[in-house]
Amino acid sequence: MNHNTPLSPRPLHHLAEVHRRVMTAAQLRSHGVSAAETNEQCRPDGPWQQLLPGVVLLHPGPSTGEERLHAVLLYAARESAPGVPAQPNPQEPHRPVYAEVMVTGLAALALHGFAAAPPLPSLDRIDVLVPRLRRLRSTGCAGIVRTAAMPTPEPRLGVPVAPVARALADAVADLADAEAVRRLLTEAVRGGHCEPAAVVRELNAAKLLSRPHVVDAVDSLLAEGRAIAEERLYRMVSEYGLPDPVWNVDLRLPGGPHLGGLDAYWPEQAVAVELDTRAPRQDEDALWSEYARKREHLERLGITVVHVTPKKLRDAMEQQAAVVRTALMAAGDRDPAAYVVVLPR
Repeated sequence: MNHNTPLSPRPLHHLAEVHRRVMTAAQLRSHGVSAAETNEQCRPDGPWQQLLPGVVLLHPGPSTGEERLHAVLLYAARESAPGVPAQPNPQEPHRPVYAEVMVTGLAALALHGFAAAPPLPSLDRIDVLVPRLRRLRSTGCAGIVRTAAMPTPEPRLGVPVAPVARALADAVADLADAEAVRRLLTEAVRGGHCEPAAVVRELNAAKLLSRPHVVDAVDSLLAEGRAIAEERLYRMVSEYGLPDPVWNVDLRLPGGPHLGGLDAYWPEQAVAVELDTRAPRQDEDALWSEYARKREHLERLGITVVHVTPKKLRDAMEQQAAVVRTALMAAGDRDPAAYVVVLPR
């Protein structure tokens, strides 16, 4: 697969109703099965087996990926409050509600449909995100990842799953393979799952940007993200009938200093568009100050600067086109801008 090969999402079928085959000891007791009976059924040659502490697989033989997923969620959620098992879902009484827990890491990316993530059945460990103060240990196929601030889960096939950017950070934390990291980050952006800034923010929060192979992958990610954002900007101008600007230019005062680079510029109207593709790293405040200084300088010269983020171009392209159109139409009501030299960037 080369750099330009489109990534196809992994096909996902609806998870089987494994909640009938995997139950906690508390759920079994609620069905009249005593602890002694459960222990008897889980003997080495018995018909049941204990997958995780307090979680029972109600058949012999190997467990499926879906059964392990369900077991890990039950293990992590069974005591979100001391002594309180996972609660039933009012709409589906036989399906539990997984309180304060969600799948993260590679398993979450598989559920999000990532082609670059291993398929769920091949994972020996399934990571779950839990509040920092929960007293749980990683064991068996359950990997416990603690966090001080739980993100809002995104349901995937009835399972609570961490947002892509957070799942990526948790997956990358355990990956030493530079190529695997690059493939995952590339798919996140190329597949439209999230913007580069969201990924970098999570990687930075997880203190992963000190790892050389992660930094290299992030540099590729940012370059890919910028190329995608530029393509969306070209498409916005074309699809919404805006006049053609000059693209990717530098502005200078005649015989004077460099004013900065712009992604699109309409010289007759003195309107500029600048893509905000900053990555939220340690120097974010300094970089934002540089953006702000350039914008203030240009506006003092009578040039209107429209700031556009990749996310806004993706989610609200028509609205961004309207903002640019309004700025172009208002040009006639403003004082003429200072003369500037426009050079290719």
